[in-house]
Amino acid sequence: MQDHLQFYIDGQWVDPVSPRSLDVINPSNEQAIARISMGSAADVDKAVAAARRAFESYSRTSREERLALLAKVLEVYQRRYGDFVQTISQEMGAPLWLSKAAQAAMGVAHLGSTIEVLKNFAFEHVQGSTAVVHEPVGVVGMITPWNWPINQIMCKVAPALAAGCTMVLKPSEVAPLNALLVAEVLHEAGVPAGVVNLVNGDGPGVGEAMSSHPDIDMMTFTGSTRAGIAVAKAAADSVKRVAQELGGKSANIVLDDANLQKAVTQGVQAVLMNSGQSCNAPTRMFVPRALHGQAVEIARSVAAAATVADALAEGMHMGPVVSEVQWGKIQALIRKGIEEGATLVAGGTGRPEGLTRGYFVKPTVFADVSNEMTIAREEIFGPVLVMIPYDDEEDAIRMANDTVYGLSGYVQSASLERARRVAARLRTGMVHLNGAGPDFNAPFGGYKQSGNGREWGEHGFRDFLETKAVMGYGAA
Repeated sequence: MQDHLQFYIDGQWVDPVSPRSLDVINPSNEQAIARISMGSAADVDKAVAAARRAFESYSRTSREERLALLAKVLEVYQRRYGDFVQTISQEMGAPLWLSKAAQAAMGVAHLGSTIEVLKNFAFEHVQGSTAVVHEPVGVVGMITPWNWPINQIMCKVAPALAAGCTMVLKPSEVAPLNALLVAEVLHEAGVPAGVVNLVNGDGPGVGEAMSSHPDIDMMTFTGSTRAGIAVAKAAADSVKRVAQELGGKSANIVLDDANLQKAVTQGVQAVLMNSGQSCNAPTRMFVPRALHGQAVEIARSVAAAATVADALAEGMHMGPVVSEVQWGKIQALIRKGIEEGATLVAGGTGRPEGLTRGYFVKPTVFADVSNEMTIAREEIFGPVLVMIPYDDEEDAIRMANDTVYGLSGYVQSASLERARRVAARLRTGMVHLNGAGPDFNAPFGGYKQSGNGREWGEHGFRDFLETKAVMGYGAA
């Protein structure tokens, strides 16, 4: 077991003000792999003070200086790529294949897209006699989750660096080791002291201190809706900007003209990827009532074919969920689905056969689900799909929108025109048509209780900027 008991503040690794440690658990075997320190408000004060001092100079750096810095960060990150792959698999349970192909790859993708945005971004333009200027928002507090850790760190850190902001990062205490690697990368790349600071800890001890801190100008948070509400409330007294990417219960509408085999297969696989721990996973599958039986059999076979194994095992498989807490929550919701009368098609409670340790969940499919059941309303955040029959297109759209969430949506149809028409009526921040994958230049975020603000690409970059109007700028 390794000790990582220091925080990264003002360009140095420093001890916490008050020593308190937490074990980091490998979810594949329930063994402790490392110890981290848990920070306090006093550590946050030190980090914010460093970020505030650094802002004075870093905010005035040129586009060219920031481009050179980001290019160096990307270079060092790619050199340490293997370390990120191993670390992510060990601490949050993503299988090696997924960690390599997607989890760690997100860092490269966001750094690359940010560099391209920065190259051509218009920080200033003149309209009439007024100059409209975009300036860095200031010191940014960042709270990131454990499910796609590098994705959520880099889609905040990269554009904030590009915009000229300084920052304090609190990664998830459940999967913090990849964030410590990020700090090492940034340090080696030559990010000036105080520009990026990292304090480990939990929500009550560090997150709340950041959210309420008067010298933090903006909070960007990714996590549960419950925690996002707490961040917003804590931030309200200082009237700071709050950007939130929160929970989801995304609908996947399979229209009656879709290729049923393909649509259902892809839908199930998307839910099982990352053990269901993705906020935008298509966890509610709506299928025409007349095709429900066929769709259920397809889903059953796909789930039954999925294998579950240690995250460090070779090959394509599903790993564990991240923690005992998460495992328990998923088990309780599976039991709730059974109690409320949904038809258990595949999976169910307990660990998969042959696995006696680790936070492994059976790939689970429920059929004959009504949109009023708990498993159709609450975000399960595990490899659990609910299949909901519908009568007609209007019925499907109505039920898809009947949720407090609005992060993503999915539409499957043989007619692109029809898919577009349905997509236009979904109250979500994103829609994927016919299996379309992510777009790193497109805005990522949701409607309703799925959050506010946007990440990724130019839209994410803009969230870290203030807008200033200078009147008389172009006067004769």
